[in-house]
This record gives sequence, C-alpha cells and structure tokens, in this order.
Amino acid sequence: MLACRKGSLHKHERILWHEMWSCYQKNDVVLADCGFCSFAEYYLLKEKGVDCVMRLHQRRKEKKITKKFNSNDYLVEWEKGTISQKPNWMDQKKWEQLSKTMIVRHVKITVDIPGFRTKKLTIATTLLDPKKYPPQALADLYRRRWMAELFLRDIKTTMRMKVLRSKTPEMIQKELTAFIIAYNLIRSFIWETALDKGIDPYRISFKGAIASIIQWTPLLANITGINEKKQCIDALMQVIATDLLPIRKKTRIRIEPRAIKRRPNSNFQLLTKPRHEFSEIPHRHKYRKSA
Repeated sequence: MLACRKGSLHKHERILWHEMWSCYQKNDVVLADCGFCSFAEYYLLKEKGVDCVMRLHQRRKEKKITKKFNSNDYLVEWEKGTISQKPNWMDQKKWEQLSKTMIVRHVKITVDIPGFRTKKLTIATTLLDPKKYPPQALADLYRRRWMAELFLRDIKTTMRMKVLRSKTPEMIQKELTAFIIAYNLIRSFIWETALDKGIDPYRISFKGAIASIIQWTPLLANITGINEKKQCIDALMQVIATDLLPIRKKTRIRIEPRAIKRRPNSNFQLLTKPRHEFSEIPHRHKYRKSA
C-alpha cells in the first residue's frame, strides 16, 4: 500500500480519491469500479497523462459511437453535460474550462469465472489503441481490480484491523500507520520469497505467511550470527513458499455462504449503550433471541 487517505463517514470516497491524484505519475493507469467513472475524472486525469480503466457507470448512455472495431469494441463520444450535471466537488469555473466532449473506448467483456456475480459488463477506458491494448488484455486487467478487495480483507480481517482499539484521533492515526507498515513489510517479504523461489506471489497464503513469521520470530531474535540468520530466513522463505493457495478449477463452482459456523456460547447481552446508561436485563439466561 503506497498511499491512503482518511476521512469521516460524511466525506465521500471520491473526494478522498482526488486527494491521491498527486501520487499518480505520467503513463499510470487507474483501475477502479464504476463509482469513479465520470466525465470530469476521465478528462482531468487524461490531461495529467494518466489513463483510466473502469467499469462503465450505469447512467452513462452510449449516444454517439464514432468508430467500431467490432461489435464489442468501439469508440464513443462522451458529452460533458449541462451545469446541473456538474459534480459537487468541482466549481463552476473549472467545469466551464472542460471540453464539451471526449473520446472514450468501450469494451464489452464476459466474465465466465465461477463465483463472479456479474457475467457481462462494459469497460470504459482512455486506452484507445485496440492493437496495443487488445480487449482480452483489458478484461484480464479489470479482473485484477478484485484483488484490491481481497487485500483490504487481509488487512481488516486477517490482521484484525476491523476494530481499532485507540480512543483518540491521534492514536487512531498511529494505529492505522502501524497496520500499514506491518502489512507492507509482510507483503514485501512474500514478494521477495516469490521472486527467490520462482512462484506466483498471489498464490502464497497471506494468513499462512503471518502464522509462519510469528512462529519463527523468537528463533530469529535469538540468532546473532549474520550467516546463521541468513540461513534461518532462507528456511522461513521455504516454509512460506510451500503454503500455496489452491488453484480453483473452472469446472467446479465454489459457493461460500457468508455465515458463522460457531455461535458464541454466552448469555451476556450486547452492550448497545455506554456503560453508565446501559440497563441490564435481570435473569438474562431465561431470555432467548427470537428467530
């Protein structure tokens, strides 16, 4: 994780995203979902030399197709729209400086991987050359966007950052920074292991890597010699490299319901108010939640 922005629940994620634009360099490609796909963002990022690959927003209509490469790949002229369609984060003067139209490429792809909810979708991109950027390459690239969701799950669930323990804003900032540093160190070690062993870094189990690192940390702390520590690290890499995620077969549909297998065996109530305001139910063991 190279950059992140934090804000309150009342601050839209697109506003936080705009604060990260200074991190982008020329020839970068922004990969995002349809919530970030709009005329203003595409136009301003293209001016910075940054291209976009996003799922087409459902409210964007294909009014004018300027060029067709095939039935699933063509160029579309986007219109800026009226002043009433101006985004809230942009002032009127900057909105009027934008061009009235821009050319965007639409690519229709079909997702045939078991487990995906969407089967057909349209990708909007500013990478206009169909020979340099073929549809299949764009489809494979957009599928990788889901990896970001899995990486966030690793941080929030596997590393247990879902519930922060700090009580003040300053300590929350420090706690988040500590989690990001720890996550990057683990990911860097996984990447180094993958390069050293010649395997796909995305096949290495993140949870398994954490368990192995925790198990080997006391041994590494007691080793003083440089050569012995290097041998121990190589052995740890070998252990992590053997803990690989299974390859999902396309012929087998895998369904994982979001349900808890083990239920908490406790009669205690949920603390839904501050302790000085909370009123405990007497004889709580006689009460059961209704289905």
